[in-house]
Amino acid sequence: MKKRGLALLACVLLISSCAWRETEEEPAEETYVLYFQERNLENAAGSGVLRKETSTLQKAEEVEPEQLAKALMTELLEGPVDETLKRTIPTETTLRSLHMERTRAVVDLSAAYGLLSGIELTLADQSIALTLTQIPEILSVKITVQGEELDYRDKQVFTGRDVLLIPAGDVVSTVDATLYFMDEEGDLVAVDRTLDLYEGDTQVGAVIKAMENAPEEKAHTSVFPDGFRTGAVWVEEDVCYVNLISGLAELLPPDARIDMAIDALGDALCSLDTVTEVRFLVDGEYSPFYGDTYITGVHTELMG
Repeated sequence: MKKRGLALLACVLLISSCAWRETEEEPAEETYVLYFQERNLENAAGSGVLRKETSTLQKAEEVEPEQLAKALMTELLEGPVDETLKRTIPTETTLRSLHMERTRAVVDLSAAYGLLSGIELTLADQSIALTLTQIPEILSVKITVQGEELDYRDKQVFTGRDVLLIPAGDVVSTVDATLYFMDEEGDLVAVDRTLDLYEGDTQVGAVIKAMENAPEEKAHTSVFPDGFRTGAVWVEEDVCYVNLISGLAELLPPDARIDMAIDALGDALCSLDTVTEVRFLVDGEYSPFYGDTYITGVHTELMG
C-alpha cells in the first residue's frame, strides 16, 4: 500500500514553516488512517468491507481538532491512493462546512451525498465516523446534507463503534421483484428477478440498484438514460418515496426518455409485496415536473 502525505490547512503550515527553518529540524509527523471500501469484495470476506489507508500529517505542535478534522475530510473526499480500494463517498461530494459542538464534529456535505441510500449510505457514514473519531477530542460525528438531516436514516449521530460487523458477500435475505429494461426496439420488457440483500440493504434500494446496473440479458439495455440517477429512496408504511435531484436533470441528453424511466421505476418498485404506492419528489418536494419533463407524482400498482 502506498503512503500518502496529508497536508493540513495552508495557514498552519505557513506559520510553522518559519520555526522549522530556524531550527533546521524536520517537522513533526503524526500518522492517521482514512477508511475506504475494499474494491474486490471477495477480499473482504471475514474482515469487513472498510479498510484503512495510512496518511502521514506534518503539523505544528498545536492544531485545533476542527482544523485536523477538516484536513482528514479533505483527504477522504479525494479518494484512496491504493488501487485496491475505492471511495465510499460520491465523487461530486464537497465539504460545505465542519465545526465542533463540544465533542461532536458536525459535517455538512453537498447535495451529491444525498444520493446515497441503503448499504452505500451506511458505508459512507461509517467511513467518515471512523476517520474523524480517531481524533481524541471527537467522540461522535453528525453528518448533514446542505444543512439538513437525512430523514430516512435510522440514526443521525455516529461513533467509532458504528462498524459494519457483517462482511460483504454475506447475503442476509432475498426479494423477488419485476424489473424493467429496454429491448433492441426500444420497448419496455419486464424481467422477473430474485435480488440478493446484504446487511444494510433495503428492498427498494436493491430494485433501484439492479435497474441502474447493466441488465443480465445481452439484448436488453437500461431504461435509465445516461446520467440519470435517483436520490434517496425510503418506505413509510406501504408508500415508497423517491427523491429526484433537479440539478441532475439539466445534465441529461435532450432526447432522454425521463418519463419512461420514471414510469418503469414506479412499476418495478410497486412489484414489491411491501410497496403499494410510489411517490416521486423533486428536491424533497412534490412537483409535476422533473426538469422539463412532466412526471406522474404518484404511482400505484394499478397503473402498470
